[in-house]
Amino acid sequence: MTPSPSAQPDALSAVLASGAPFALIARDESTVELLTGDVVDVALLADIPVTDADGTPREVLALVPYRQVVERGFECHDDAAPLRCLVVAEHTHLPRAEVMAALPTAPVPLHDAGFDIADAEYADIVRTVIADEIGRGEGANFVIRRDYTASVDGDALTAGLTWFRALLEHERGAYWTFLVSTPGHLAVGASPEAHVSATGGVVTMNPISGTFRHPAGGATAETLAEFLGSTKETEELFMVVDEELKMMSAVCSDGGRITGPHLKEMSRLTHTEYMLRGRSTMDPRDILRETMFAPTVTGSPMQNACTVIKRHERAPRGYYSGVAALFTPSTGADGSAAGHDLDAPILIRTAYLVDGRLRVPVGATLVRHSDPDGEVSETHGKAAGVLGAIGAVPRDEVAEAAALDEDAPTAQPRRLADDPHIAALLAARNERLAPFWLNPQASGEAGPFAGLTAVVIDAEDRFTTMLAHQLRHLGFAVTIVPWDRADAAAQDVADLVVAGPGPGDPRDSANTRIAAMRGVVDARLSSGRPLVAVCLSHQILADRLGIGLGPLAAPHQGLQKTIDVFGTPASIGFYNTFTARVDPGTTKLGTTQIAADPASGDVYALRGPGYASVQGHLESILSRDGLATLERLVAHALTPVDAA
Repeated sequence: MTPSPSAQPDALSAVLASGAPFALIARDESTVELLTGDVVDVALLADIPVTDADGTPREVLALVPYRQVVERGFECHDDAAPLRCLVVAEHTHLPRAEVMAALPTAPVPLHDAGFDIADAEYADIVRTVIADEIGRGEGANFVIRRDYTASVDGDALTAGLTWFRALLEHERGAYWTFLVSTPGHLAVGASPEAHVSATGGVVTMNPISGTFRHPAGGATAETLAEFLGSTKETEELFMVVDEELKMMSAVCSDGGRITGPHLKEMSRLTHTEYMLRGRSTMDPRDILRETMFAPTVTGSPMQNACTVIKRHERAPRGYYSGVAALFTPSTGADGSAAGHDLDAPILIRTAYLVDGRLRVPVGATLVRHSDPDGEVSETHGKAAGVLGAIGAVPRDEVAEAAALDEDAPTAQPRRLADDPHIAALLAARNERLAPFWLNPQASGEAGPFAGLTAVVIDAEDRFTTMLAHQLRHLGFAVTIVPWDRADAAAQDVADLVVAGPGPGDPRDSANTRIAAMRGVVDARLSSGRPLVAVCLSHQILADRLGIGLGPLAAPHQGLQKTIDVFGTPASIGFYNTFTARVDPGTTKLGTTQIAADPASGDVYALRGPGYASVQGHLESILSRDGLATLERLVAHALTPVDAA
């Protein structure tokens, strides 16, 4: 229901006077949505009450805390933060200008303000994560947070409304600007990033990564161009796109297609982003569960990222890196109920006010060549977007003025993405990427391996979902099996077993997951049945064949290389810290052919009777020649031994 304009200010005033729970959401430049209703806390995503007792669909706004990763069996500092649901009774659209005019403007004093972890101490954490986690093969990237905290006097709701108005006025480029007020808890923020949405069966994810901190006076095409040329920032974005494609491949039958890159231009920061889209028939609550949570605020691979976060963060995250999920009843073409649409931004750039204490959590994405001092600066920049708007730190008024297009009829934000040089730099990024994920994907029903079956063993890296999608594209009927539930009988009957990638040291036989993957590779190799091994499993296969293993001098996390794969050059993406290694020039060991770096002896691929393996990730967006290389290796593994 949308009341007449004259009734709209009264609707907001009545809600504020009642003290009832409510939410304000700005998703466009002209409207603020007012949601009111009752609060219900539930235990699981499946419990979100999207229907009433009679099965009638209803609208729900759910605040999903980070601790909800326990639903997927992942680790966390569990603070028991509630999965809080506002069951919407009224949803009103208000004119944005009138809402702003009705909200308070007096500054909210802060006391004892500052980061909970000192800059130097945070820089030491960054060094430790790079050396002890990325440097030991635990993953490609990790997000470690710190909190800006302060004491706030006076009424919490008045403070929150003041900050909400300030964000509407001073922050630009946000996906949602919002305030959610429920008993004992207030959240207000301007999230730049849509984690996942589902509308009419189309699922969209929006990975944002790479952070350009605007210099004093504002961003220019020249300063932005320097940022876009950064290898670290470019690879950071590619890695999170890979991680979100893993999720898309798990929930979408067509695997997902990427478009972009684009710029997300905000008041103090500019980010780079892609859009991923695919089709799904899943319940939106299941989509949300399968995509918990964004790699841009956790890391990759996801499960191990949660473990690393628990090791290096000292306190629970609360709602930071969770989502605000709006489930809205939808209708089919005939007007009948058709489930729910989902719109779920990530809970970042958000201020939380509980018991008079303000908390603004921020994190930096740590990769193999992160600069600790640079990551410290990144957390300051991310916090400043919220803190500047609410008056906790000075705003850059010169930059705000410079960001407006003076030639427009009214003051409109000036878009650096419209600069021809910037547009060309963005477009050039896709020249490095796999066409398979950029172009529409045809059905695999007529693929070269149609009618065959494959079992993919997941070693805690959901790259396996992308591998499975590519194998389906090649014609296979594919089943993914977790390493701890790998069924020997199912593997025995499969035409092909693909032993997948995963984190960790392949030499660590005391690790139950590594030991289980050794068992998978050994059993299949002993049977003579077709086997393809990827990354970690490639290293395990190499060890089984008598080839030595060791760490790389520098991790290859998110590295693109052109290599020779048995006489054919291939551009492949690598995510490895360890490698199999032979003497330079070695091309054969017994019946095993070896494709290795001619200088270092690092083994890129193996093939022999009934088996083939690859160190790189052929499924990655960084693997321009990934699908063709996968088809060649699979064809070799399937070749009868007598004909090989």
